[in-house]
Amino acid sequence: MPSSSLHSPSSLILVTGGAGFIGSHLVERLLNDGKNVVVIDNFSTGSMENLRAMKKNPRLKIIKSKISGCKELPGLVVNAEFIFHLAATVGVELVVKSALHVLQSSFHETEILLRAAAANSTPVLLASTSEVYGKSAKEEFGESDDLLIGPPNQSRWSYACSKLTDEFLALACAREKKLPVIIARLFNTVGPRQTGRYGMVLPRFIAAAKKNAPLKVFGDGKQTRCFCLVNDVVEALVRLKDCQSARGEIFNIGGTEEISIGNLAKLVVETLESRSRIERIPYDQAYAPGFDDMRRRKPLVEKLERFVKFKPQTTLREIIRLTAK
Repeated sequence: MPSSSLHSPSSLILVTGGAGFIGSHLVERLLNDGKNVVVIDNFSTGSMENLRAMKKNPRLKIIKSKISGCKELPGLVVNAEFIFHLAATVGVELVVKSALHVLQSSFHETEILLRAAAANSTPVLLASTSEVYGKSAKEEFGESDDLLIGPPNQSRWSYACSKLTDEFLALACAREKKLPVIIARLFNTVGPRQTGRYGMVLPRFIAAAKKNAPLKVFGDGKQTRCFCLVNDVVEALVRLKDCQSARGEIFNIGGTEEISIGNLAKLVVETLESRSRIERIPYDQAYAPGFDDMRRRKPLVEKLERFVKFKPQTTLREIIRLTAK
């Protein structure tokens, strides 16, 4: 296919962060749907290996660049039918170590992208995070809940604040510049291609279990989470793209099978028939003194189901099996 086909305004999708874990699965799905896709990624946490299987597809163009450094951005936005903004710092561990980078880069890059999109009224889906719910003690989080962020002297909350600022910015563009915006708050997305390098718990556990090495559980292990297979997340994102009534709205995307981190470690060992033992590591050793964590993080996903007739339902045991492959 000639390169000019990448500039068909009826089929070009722009994916920032498309070389990342979630981004690469989304790119693969869009290509399978017959779309032309342009990826902008600076490869700070993404990897060309994630795109290896589709790299030679003539409908894929990969630009190694920050959004702010991409000279082609204005032209791409003009020709795009939709933008998925997934470029972001990943993992609590990286956030704790690089809070200044997180705060500076997130807002700056998102602002540039939204400004370009608003000038052309190009629809944008902004990938946000369950971290924005902060320290809320609610049993389940809904999109209209109040948010309770921890104190600024604990850098682990900088990621939540940066993504929340992105949300405010996107919704302000929606109100004042009529930009079609959708916000997706992702809850612990997991699956093939995810790395444990930045503190992601499930790939860390699986990698250790496959080597019969100790599974390190941070804190008391009683904190609970819900996990969602990346394929289910991508299905939800694609459906939101195609849902006109979703524009201007916020959606939780996540699984609803709640499990403590201690029991998750046991389930991984059992599912993979591993000989690993489980170690408890205090938070101040794993991260930093005074590290603050959320005790629960369970999403309400009824709004997503109502708008796009889809709810993630892959069981946690099956997610472990698929990720371990």
